[in-house]
Amino acid sequence: MKKNLIITLLLLLSVGMAFGQKQKVVSILGDSYSTYEGYNPKGNAVWYHLKADTKNTDVASVGHTWWNRWLFENKGKLGVNNSYSGATICCTGYDKNDYSDRSFVSRMYNLGRPDVIFIMGGTNDSWANSPIGEYKYAGWTKADLYTFRPAMACMLSGIKTLYPAAKVYFLLNNDLKDDIDESVKTICRHYAVPCLELKDIDKKSGHPTVKGMAQICAQLNEFLKAQKK
Repeated sequence: MKKNLIITLLLLLSVGMAFGQKQKVVSILGDSYSTYEGYNPKGNAVWYHLKADTKNTDVASVGHTWWNRWLFENKGKLGVNNSYSGATICCTGYDKNDYSDRSFVSRMYNLGRPDVIFIMGGTNDSWANSPIGEYKYAGWTKADLYTFRPAMACMLSGIKTLYPAAKVYFLLNNDLKDDIDESVKTICRHYAVPCLELKDIDKKSGHPTVKGMAQICAQLNEFLKAQKK
């Protein structure tokens, strides 16, 4: 009788511990590096497809992506992956076209109810030569958001306001223009958002390969461990 009681108590304890360990919900605000067909909001352009374009990438499974690897390794749960291929943080895209429909500042409102937010952007602002603008941390006008620095600040301010309980991290691609790099790091410091500067990511057609995705995941893991020290 006593033995059965002990077993029952141990089972109840283990169940209680399992329920107590809430699975963290992770949302992503990104560009092509974080896309995968079927995992982004309907209408968002994607770079990585279910049927891989082998001329451009060897990523042939969602399990290859940096974010899916990270979720698997850290037992996280995907919230909203609001990534859009070709998207800029600001509203000025390639050939000076209006990208306000896909910009990060426009999509930041649709991230669900996350515990953690990973932002990975700035690549297209660099490649598209979007106007850099001036540092501005309040009172943004619509015109301001067509330049990088004000849009970056507006985005981080907005995310902090919209998701006050979430931990926010920025992943900064390697090989971007110096003014984009410096602007991202400066604005992240202003809003106390930890910024991971990615190093030596393996790429094909400018995008992470399977090896590159694994490198991003590994560097993110090391970065987050260092944040806890």
